[in-house]
Amino acid sequence: DIALQRRNELVLAYEMNGTTLPRDHGFPIRAVVPGVVGARNVKWLGKVLLSDKECEGHWQKNDYKGFSPSIDWHNVDFDTAPAIQELPVQSAISSPAPNSVIDPAAGLTLEGFAYSGGGKEIIRVDVSLDDGATWLIAKLRPAEAQPRNRVWAWKLWELEVPREALEAAVKNGKVEVCVKAVDSAYNTQTKDVKHIWNLRGVLNSSWHTMELAVKA
Repeated sequence: DIALQRRNELVLAYEMNGTTLPRDHGFPIRAVVPGVVGARNVKWLGKVLLSDKECEGHWQKNDYKGFSPSIDWHNVDFDTAPAIQELPVQSAISSPAPNSVIDPAAGLTLEGFAYSGGGKEIIRVDVSLDDGATWLIAKLRPAEAQPRNRVWAWKLWELEVPREALEAAVKNGKVEVCVKAVDSAYNTQTKDVKHIWNLRGVLNSSWHTMELAVKA
């Protein structure tokens, strides 16, 4: 049904970056379904079937599903959960790299990206230097406008960290930075993975956290 909805803008791709689609990416044809997890973006497509029943393939029926943290391999029943379709909100710091050496006197610029599934737009990115006690609001970089609920692209963000906040965050020669994002449905991210752990390790929407070393 997702593929049949015109608003979802599904693509059958045979080229990538202006050249023939590489085999690793699904040659001869790959289904590209915006807003939906990669597991549903079928590679090596040979035919398309219209059916009123869910695909019986292993990756659809017996993998890529989320379960309670109390479920493990000894008691899992894959028939009790639907296949993952949309990703929860995600964000990450892409620069500087983890454990980079920074000089507070020279300032600190953080950069990264954020994304949410199902066409939901990222409306805010928050950054903390004190384990979430306080937050700095990052700047969202201008991007081409996308229709409401059809926002398929990552949102890039950046933050010039105020010097006083940076200096106050230094502990034992290190600064810990974490980031979380908020989408247009006001979904956000959990602090850590322990409360959303699942046996497949999927749908991890916890804060991205990293340490930076401070120049002596």
